Amino acid sequence: MKIDVQVKALFLFVLVTLILPTSTIYGHGDKRPMKKGILLVAFGSTIPEAQVSFENIENSVKKTFPGVEVYWSYTSRIIIKKMAKQGKHLATPEEGLAKMMQENFTHVAVQSLHTIPGAEFHGMHKNVHKFAGMSKGLRSVLVGYPLMASSEDVQRVAETIIKVIPKERKKKEGVVLMGHGTHHPANVYYAALNYHLQRMDPNIFVGTVEGWPEIGEIKADLKKRKIKKVYLMPFMSVAGDHARNDMASPEEDSWKSILEKEGIKCVVVLKGTAEYPEFVDIWVDHLRTAFEHFD
Repeated sequence: MKIDVQVKALFLFVLVTLILPTSTIYGHGDKRPMKKGILLVAFGSTIPEAQVSFENIENSVKKTFPGVEVYWSYTSRIIIKKMAKQGKHLATPEEGLAKMMQENFTHVAVQSLHTIPGAEFHGMHKNVHKFAGMSKGLRSVLVGYPLMASSEDVQRVAETIIKVIPKERKKKEGVVLMGHGTHHPANVYYAALNYHLQRMDPNIFVGTVEGWPEIGEIKADLKKRKIKKVYLMPFMSVAGDHARNDMASPEEDSWKSILEKEGIKCVVVLKGTAEYPEFVDIWVDHLRTAFEHFD
């Protein structure tokens, strides 16, 4: 199909031109022993209950890479500022790499915990690349892909979603996944995921808060198919502010309220993707790929 060809072409463009791991050799005179480290990069969240997602990822990473030190950093400036007001400092990726450089790390794998390679990912990728090119900097900085970075990733994510849907859900009942969405061209990944899921189960829908598809279109599809009950699930690494307020709150503009006004019963599942081992495995596989390319 034409849309499938276009999506695959975009995936190839992103992979080849924008996401390739970056590496620079510091110089023949550098006699420091190799010291490898991992920097995990998340969007972040101010919701205490959402921290279980980060803990789950860290536990899996440490189990997969025993003995390798793991650091954290965050890309959301808004969340960083909010947490600072609470007396908690969250490092940016740049601060994280600077600290690791000071602690004599020579090789760092930077693993994106974003869902798609959107603006947050690309801004981070551009900046961390510079640490491998500065004088007396890191010898090598490799970047691991977000959850969905290729057509194979999208297919794997779709299959994983099918696996983690609550077992009590009946085939005639709907499943509505809330993604973040973005005005960045990478928003096409949500549409691609929706396309794959619809082929596997036509009663599963992917929508976004700040992109496309929108809840209005999903509502119309649910009514057209006469679906009277849906499971609302966040398609974000954490069940944070968007999941709790934009998706599940009693406010009249939440997805739950919008659908219930149409007589559609909503069962809310407040669980981020990073709380499921099946999704975490995808991020860890991307990290493993980056790690294997160290000199």
